[in-house]
Amino acid sequence: MSNSKIWLSSPHMGGNEQNYIKEAFDTNWVAPLGPNVTGFEKDLEEYLNQDVFVGALSSGTAAIHLGLIMLGVKAGDEVICQSMTFSASANPILYLGATPVFIDSEPSTWNICPNALEDAIKDRISKGKKPKAIIAVHLYGMPFKVNEIRQIADAYEIPILEDSAEALGSTYKGQKCGTFGDISVLSFNGNKIITTSGGGAIVTKTKILKEKAVFLATQARDNAPHYQHSEIGYNYRMSNICAGIGRGQMEVLDQHVNKRRSMHDFYKTVFSNTEEVEVFSEQNEDFYSNHWLSSILINTDENSGKTREDLRLLLDNENIESRPLWKPMHLQPIFNTAPYYGGTISEKIFEKGLCLPSGSNLDEFDRERIKNSLKKFLSFF
Repeated sequence: MSNSKIWLSSPHMGGNEQNYIKEAFDTNWVAPLGPNVTGFEKDLEEYLNQDVFVGALSSGTAAIHLGLIMLGVKAGDEVICQSMTFSASANPILYLGATPVFIDSEPSTWNICPNALEDAIKDRISKGKKPKAIIAVHLYGMPFKVNEIRQIADAYEIPILEDSAEALGSTYKGQKCGTFGDISVLSFNGNKIITTSGGGAIVTKTKILKEKAVFLATQARDNAPHYQHSEIGYNYRMSNICAGIGRGQMEVLDQHVNKRRSMHDFYKTVFSNTEEVEVFSEQNEDFYSNHWLSSILINTDENSGKTREDLRLLLDNENIESRPLWKPMHLQPIFNTAPYYGGTISEKIFEKGLCLPSGSNLDEFDRERIKNSLKKFLSFF
């Protein structure tokens, strides 16, 4: 029997990607512009279905960077950011010379805590440093508490940059994630729900904002016959080749979401008879997660039970990849002087949490191997 590597979240091609790529080669459209770029942006706009405008970029990180610029963030400003997230959510704050202010999670969605958020805003304002933006993340595809966060943001007139890098295909109250922010971002990295090998997108409410983002993403070249630049620009545009992959991936996006959600249901079944393992799931029908990564919490006393690291090592020994949750940003060495508001929810989630193989290309043989390994772990309880 094969013991090949079972990956956490590997790329999954749908079949038509090569047709779009071949067309790009046949027509010699290999630069960071072309019909695939335009078509991919249109596909995304139609999928999100909220009269939004999409600009295809080289990465989700680039989208966050440009989003912060367009929200007016400058050196010396402060930007609120969810602490429980990947570093790409926070790094662009530093690119601009601004300061991140990190916020703890709340336990139901693992996302930004509304209470800690408002406490932080009030405190920063009292210190004369009203935040310029709020970066809220849909962690592992789970929507954050959109209504509560939006109510706070609007009350203090602070725009939201919605980090939907992990949440394409997720919804909150029936509306697609990636449409809730004043500016929103998507990611198509190799491990995401769909991929362009590397890539991302910025989502705006107006055509003017999209055109501004595309302008900045193409080196901010002025409308002149020669190369003239009145603003700092960036080389952030997506290539026509990568966009061709994305067009093929859009054709199977809903299938990928269904298969990821099926993996989540598989884990709920595996762990249904134990109280020591909790599968991260939606709290109610308002939340619909793509379950980009299925995650669990191992709720055992470290002195008497097995930990998430024990499970990670057991799976690794079986050639099955798993991964601890994101280490909160306020615990990272690079951000150890940044302000932080909240308690220890994100720290506890990090200590107990593990992401399990979640790919849409996992088959029944893979599931059987995973289940058998998890049963070995459960036998310790």
